[in-house]
Amino acid sequence: MKRIFLRSILAAIAAVLLSLSAAAQVAPDSGQAPAAKAQPAYKYEVYAGFGYTSLNQVNQSRYGLAGVDISVTRDWGRYFGLSGIVNYYKPALHFGSSSTTTQGSTTVTSNNGNPGDPSVYEILIDPEIHATLYGPLSGFFHGGMGIEHTGGEGMSPNMSFAGGVGGGMTYDLSPRLAIRASGDKIGASFPLRDNPPGYSPHRTWNSSGTIGIVYRF
Repeated sequence: MKRIFLRSILAAIAAVLLSLSAAAQVAPDSGQAPAAKAQPAYKYEVYAGFGYTSLNQVNQSRYGLAGVDISVTRDWGRYFGLSGIVNYYKPALHFGSSSTTTQGSTTVTSNNGNPGDPSVYEILIDPEIHATLYGPLSGFFHGGMGIEHTGGEGMSPNMSFAGGVGGGMTYDLSPRLAIRASGDKIGASFPLRDNPPGYSPHRTWNSSGTIGIVYRF
């Protein structure tokens, strides 16, 4: 009799434990939808796009230059980043045929509307502030400094200290991919105006713009 009673108690305890275990494995119905999956946070992003810059440091230039803009940004938190930027501009963005200009006693004929065959590259380090504006749309502002080289003009020196500010907007296509458009104002310091013809003014400001693709990782 005692054995039967003991077996009954053990069976009841086992049934209670099994019921509690099954209840713990089923999430309670709170009447709320499950939380959305958090988006992955990427620390780095690479940008590549089509770029344009004016050419104010070249005397008698008529057209700006087209090229490519490339940057790598390291993010720290939600609002701050640091970018390394390389821009290269070569083809003159113009429509038409050749042109003739006079530099002192020399007449120069150019097929791109600019004297000589100018090209520009810039290497800049830019701190950046960015934030989400609405949904997939975000904005950013940056400013920095570096160097600017202007070739194909016989400038001396052809390398200059440069720096400026700019900003733009980014539209996310996915967590990794986005489209970006931005504009900048880049200042540079070249030789004084009383140098021989064809040399640059002492200080110039070039407006530039770019549109392209961002990849995050």
